[in-house]
Amino acid sequence: MRADLEPSRRSSGLVDLLDRVLDKGLVIAGDVKISLAEVELLTIRVRLLVCSVDKAEQIGLDWWKHDKHLSGTGKGLLQENEALRAQVRELEERVAALDARGPRRLTAKTNGTKSASRGGPGKKPSGGRRGRGA
Repeated sequence: MRADLEPSRRSSGLVDLLDRVLDKGLVIAGDVKISLAEVELLTIRVRLLVCSVDKAEQIGLDWWKHDKHLSGTGKGLLQENEALRAQVRELEERVAALDARGPRRLTAKTNGTKSASRGGPGKKPSGGRRGRGA
């Protein structure tokens, strides 16, 4: 056997193997249990199915068709996206209208007397954080 023909034979063997796995399917199952002093702390159950999309549909596995993130039929997301875009446009228009009015100064109205409490003139100070009776 010639050495230069080996890689092509290996690659065709790999292609045949992959074709068979995708056509028929391959199931790998296993359990991993972690215990300490006969007390089960963790159990991991692994079930892996490798097959083609056609084979998965034949055996009833078509969850990706109904997942809104994976299927192209996420109309709800499109509607939500369009509603959010409309809100952003409306807010941008409001900001532009406020900018067009020019700068405005906010002034606080006072009656000329200052008080130590938040309650306004004529009320006693609350006494801080101590409470009511202190």
